[in-house]
Amino acid sequence: MRRLLKAVAVAAVGLSLAGAASAQSALNEILNTGVLKVGTTGDWNPMTVRDPATNSYKGFDIDIMNELATDLGVEIEFVPTDWKTLVNGVVARQYHITGSASISPPRMKAAGFSESYIAVEIFPFTMPEKAANFSGYDSINKPGVKVATTLGTTFEALVREWFPEADIMVVEAPARGFQEVLAGRADVFITSNIEGSTLIEKFGVVRVPETEPRAPSPIAMLLPQDDQVWINYVNNWVKLKKAKGFFEANKAKWGL
Repeated sequence: MRRLLKAVAVAAVGLSLAGAASAQSALNEILNTGVLKVGTTGDWNPMTVRDPATNSYKGFDIDIMNELATDLGVEIEFVPTDWKTLVNGVVARQYHITGSASISPPRMKAAGFSESYIAVEIFPFTMPEKAANFSGYDSINKPGVKVATTLGTTFEALVREWFPEADIMVVEAPARGFQEVLAGRADVFITSNIEGSTLIEKFGVVRVPETEPRAPSPIAMLLPQDDQVWINYVNNWVKLKKAKGFFEANKAKWGL
């Protein structure tokens, strides 16, 4: 009898702990409130683009988040953030999840990541009239060459690593490094092949000659690191949507 009572007590404690973990999960909160809160920067075309006139968002990320909310059966709320506070926002539970972000060791120290569903490669870009001044990465890494980047992004860390001899110009969101190049205040910026293709079409920027892609990186959604229930849900959702072709169709829609 004592053994039976002890077994029942242990099982009860286990169920209690499991219930507490479930109650603390973002998944539980989302289902109870009927709202999925998504942190997004709105400044990474074609991933997430904010229309200031309507305060609405569109892009590859936005379609993913809307699909996730639909499958959860909840409404969606986009929470404005920027790159330097993206991780802090998810850690502080200001939102349940973020749009796409590069998976990196510094971010992994503080936040969790979903399964990856797309990867990026990084290139340096300049304006056509300046392209003849450069040939390869070494031609950028020189005093007097102004390389612009955005504070808090993975691009900032890469610029500092790749071009320590150059004059590095750091701007703070909502300003962007590429805008400094467009305005003639800088010579070069780096960005992903994803954003680069959009900027080539929209503004006529060009890749710096004789530069191969660098830093191939999977990207994924950020989630609270200690919320395994929510991470498991999102990871299995990504696997399911991959199997059904959702991500490939969305890539094709946005030219990725």
